[in-house]
Amino acid sequence: QLQLAESGGGSVQAGGSLRLSCAASGSTRSSYCIGWFRQAPGKEREGVARLFPANVTVHYADSVKGRFTVSLDNVKHTLYLQMDSLKPDDTAVYYCAADPNIWVKSTDGTWSGCHERNDYKYWGQGTQVTVSS
Repeated sequence: QLQLAESGGGSVQAGGSLRLSCAASGSTRSSYCIGWFRQAPGKEREGVARLFPANVTVHYADSVKGRFTVSLDNVKHTLYLQMDSLKPDDTAVYYCAADPNIWVKSTDGTWSGCHERNDYKYWGQGTQVTVSS
């Protein structure tokens, strides 16, 4: 089992910055897909930044490109999300998640990589980020 714990959320004014941390414990694997997701009230969960382990690339949502940066400390088993130039639309509960399956075949026979999926297996409890205008 893998446990994930986020921290670092809070309230900030528009234009400000926050850094979220996600500490992993238990059965950590460098081959796992890992990423940050968020969910605002009344909206669907959105993938913010997903790290694709096969080629160690990060896929960012268009809405955060150029403002958010993911980094990974393999020694501390901690994933970070540096969020700069925050906007009120960034207000949400932020989750980190991990999944052991890089590629998943759907019922229609198509393959989806974890860089484009939201159905990860392991989830943290979430941390609230509130950006005021």
